[in-house]
Formats: sequence, structure tokens, C-alpha cells
Amino acid sequence: MPVIHFKPQTDYVRDQEEYGCPVYKTGKRAGVLSTTGQSTNFVIHVDLPSKVPPGVWVRRAAAMLCALND
Repeated sequence: MPVIHFKPQTDYVRDQEEYGCPVYKTGKRAGVLSTTGQSTNFVIHVDLPSKVPPGVWVRRAAAMLCALND
């Protein structure tokens, strides 16, 4: 992926045609659940435009990683 610049918006509503791609710190995708209920390995969802329905990417378990595993 290229560098992503985030632009904060109030009351943002994701377009249902975009894929909410999860971003993880490592490729293991497993982490300890924190008190907020989120995995410690999870960073954020990034909405990506797609020419195919988002379900295609969900079934393929597509995700972005911040670092490669050791």
C-alpha cells in the first residue's frame, strides 16, 4: 500500500461499497483482548474503494500489516 493520509471528519459514515480493511501490527492477527474488547494486535480499519463487493475481500481475509513476522 502507498502511504495513507488520514483526514478526520465528524459524523463519518462509511460507504457500504468500500471494504473496511483491518490493519494489524503483525501478520499473526492474534493478540490479547484489552479492556476495550479489541485485540492488542489490531490497529484500525481503513476504508478502501473496491470494484468488487466487500464480501470478496472478507472471504479472502484481506488485511494490511504494519510489520512482517519474525
